[in-house]
Amino acid sequence: MEFMMFVVHDPDAEPYVAEEDGMADWDAEMTRRGISIAGDRLRPPEFAKTVRVRGDEALVTDGPFTESKEWIAGFDVIEVRDLDEAIEVAAKHPMARFGRIELRRAWPLSEGFER
Repeated sequence: MEFMMFVVHDPDAEPYVAEEDGMADWDAEMTRRGISIAGDRLRPPEFAKTVRVRGDEALVTDGPFTESKEWIAGFDVIEVRDLDEAIEVAAKHPMARFGRIELRRAWPLSEGFER
């Protein structure tokens, strides 16, 4: 099963300290286990653009317009056996300590788009 892990900045979490994040160790463990597929940090919302198409016109606005101080700070795509393993992997992610990890299962194209 493929899952997207959204790394969410949480202003109520303990302050982020790069030297203590353990990302290299987590990444090495996930690579050894054959779990981590891809991932990276994202720039803060002030660097974001939102694109919508209405009619034939592409509308581009600055940033995401959420009413929250939380924002997606990064992502990882993982391939695991099941939801339990995805939760285990997310709980080991160093950014779970400094923020939050939101898990979402990917929707394989073979399943179509019906609910």
